[in-house]
Amino acid sequence: MTGSLRKIYNPIQKDYVTFLKTATETNGEYTLVEVELAPKGGVGVHYHKMYSEKFDCLTGELKVQLGSKVHTLSGGMSAMAFPNIHHRFFNSSDEICKFRVEIRPGSSGFEQSLQIAYGLARDGETKKNGFPKSKYILAWLFEISESNLPGWMSIFEWILRRQAKRVLKDGIDKQLIERYVEF
Repeated sequence: MTGSLRKIYNPIQKDYVTFLKTATETNGEYTLVEVELAPKGGVGVHYHKMYSEKFDCLTGELKVQLGSKVHTLSGGMSAMAFPNIHHRFFNSSDEICKFRVEIRPGSSGFEQSLQIAYGLARDGETKKNGFPKSKYILAWLFEISESNLPGWMSIFEWILRRQAKRVLKDGIDKQLIERYVEF
């Protein structure tokens, strides 16, 4: 954690996430985070079955890909990734982009996955690409964040789901939550 107990930093990705509202605080209605996305930062294509994500650009330029179409957002503009829509977000500029993401309904698993992934990055427990060194922990984080692989990559999901169970069986989930989840 940095300064605020609700602001986390990822030294690999060089971005910050501030939790403005958690699923618990909104009775599960939504989760709201603010992201300071580093230049050239972002995430790969994925989708969620259980929740939507609304991206509200505050400053800079945010690119949001929905399906095959890339939307360029600037301050005051929004884009919505509904459930089952393949999407990603990225910053192709040389400036920091600041935006909010509202997840509906809220997802405590998403919240935990960010805190754990960023904590692992701070502790040197990730590869250069920011993924956890342990394929089992990676699979479990994918599972609790309710993220899914698109297209042909979806054939690997059953492997991920199976690997995630090992984390539960070995109690590693409880250790990670105790170590990294602060709120």
